[in-house]
Parts: sequence; structure tokens; C-alpha cells
Amino acid sequence: MTILVIAEHTNTQLAACTLNTVAAAKQIGDEVHLLVAGTDLDGAVAAAQGIEGISKVLVANNAAYAHQLPENVAPLVVSLVIDQSVIYSHILAPASANGKNILPRVAAMLDVDQISEIISVESADTFKRPIYAGNAIATVQSNAAVKVITVRATGFDAVAAVGGSAAVEAVAAGHNAGISAFVGEALATSDRPELTAAKIVVSGGRGMQNGDNFKHLYSLADKLGAGVGASRAAVDAGFVANDMQVGQTGKIVAPQLYIAVGISGAIQHLAGMKDSKVIVAINKDEEAPIFQVADYGLVADLFEAVPELEQQL
Repeated sequence: MTILVIAEHTNTQLAACTLNTVAAAKQIGDEVHLLVAGTDLDGAVAAAQGIEGISKVLVANNAAYAHQLPENVAPLVVSLVIDQSVIYSHILAPASANGKNILPRVAAMLDVDQISEIISVESADTFKRPIYAGNAIATVQSNAAVKVITVRATGFDAVAAVGGSAAVEAVAAGHNAGISAFVGEALATSDRPELTAAKIVVSGGRGMQNGDNFKHLYSLADKLGAGVGASRAAVDAGFVANDMQVGQTGKIVAPQLYIAVGISGAIQHLAGMKDSKVIVAINKDEEAPIFQVADYGLVADLFEAVPELEQQL
């Protein structure tokens, strides 16, 4: 049983979620191949070779894959399955924007169902995934010849990024569908850790009252070396930018420490952070739902508690 994992990368380096996806693949079978598609891939390939548990790195170095356009990458993945030189029983990718864009096309081209955002591997054909904003967990069994799966990274502990010695094999095929083109991208930049990779996250909600008050969280986060997030209510109110949103319709995070400040705890927000190792909630409403999932709860005025916490740090 051989599993193909599609790497998430920036050409020069691998994304952390690739390591979590490999961990899921290792729970399915021992033979794991990693596909790295892009251009100028020396950095990403070197990192891929060192991943624990990878037996082979497939390198598709072609201009058609420079920006991970799904119309081009999906036919590449399908060609590897149809090639038959290796029988792939599963195709996995992180449940990222790229993974969610590529794998549905792969599943359609292979005429199989896709299983989305698994958080647990029960067996080679049975998986668990959250439904209803994480309020229920569905157990899904598939008898598809090739199982196409996206992996919620927060559900699996990452494998080691060093210690491996995978073989490298070039993939010659270049699939340019010619129906889409890369125009440009606007990337958010910050001196703080990216939310999905941060070990500590400080998030603010409607209780922050306005965007200027987020300065308290920025200052606290800088003391902790943390990323800063927000609830949808804070984003919709215009307090902060959309890329800071944590929740079902935002970013899914699972840091070592999550500090929720002025967040009531709507189910959509909880779905994006409840897998955090330790959850701390600060809210003046003692009935706030966030306290039901918090490991530590402080019923207090955040405008008094947060500056005091920062002073103690």
C-alpha cells in the first residue's frame, strides 16, 4: 500500500502542514511518496528528503507548476496514478487553499469520492472528520479504488523534519492546461508568527470594542512571541483585517497556548481553535460559552487584565 502526499511549499521551503499530512499518511501505510511540484525547487526538495517516514520524493520541476495552478497540478497527480508503475491507494494533501483546490479536481478526474478534512485515521479505508462546525464527528468509510483525502493539519502531530533519507525521482511530465494563468498575489506581511504555524496565539473578539484597542493584544503577543488572531465578529466589525480571522470560515489553529480575549465563543470560532493544547479565556461575562472549552478562565475586564498580564510578563 503506497500513499502519495502532495507537498505544500513555497518552492524554497516546505509548509509545516506537509509534516502533519505525512503523519496522517504514515498511519495509513508505511510506503509514503511526496510530490513536490513547482520551479526552482532545490530548497523544498532538500527539506522533503529529510522528512522522517518518506521513502521517495517525486520532483516535478516545470514552469506549468510554478504557482500551483490546480488546472495544471491535478492532471499531473492523475497521471502518476494512471501510470501504474506505482499503485497508489491513497492521495493526500493538506486541507489548505491549494489542497482544497487541487484534490476535488483529482477526485473528479478519477471518478471517485473525496473525503475532506480528516482528523483521525481509523483504518486504511475508514476516517473521522468534523461536521456541523465541529459539533459532531462523522466516521466515513470508502471503498474507492483510490482514496482522495484532504487532511486537517491540527488533527495530527507533525513527523520529524529531519532524520530521513528519501530517494529523489524526477517527474518529466509537464501539464499546462492553458485555461488559467497566474496574474499576481498580495501577501500579508507581519513580524509576528503566522497564525497557523504559531506556538502561541492571542485572539481578540467583539469585546475589544474597536480596532485601536487591539494594541493591547499586539503588545502582549510581542512579549510572548505569539501570533495575533480575531473572531469573525471582530473582523466583520472592521476591527482588524480578514487574514487574522480564526474559526470555521477563517484559519484553523492548534497552538500550544491559545489566549481568547473578549471572545464569547460562538461555535464557528470554537471550530477553529478548540484543538489547542491549552486554552485561556478572559471575558467579563461568566456565562460566555468560551469558558466551556477553556482550561483556564478569568472573569475580568480585559482592559484591566491584559495590561496587568503584560506587566507581569
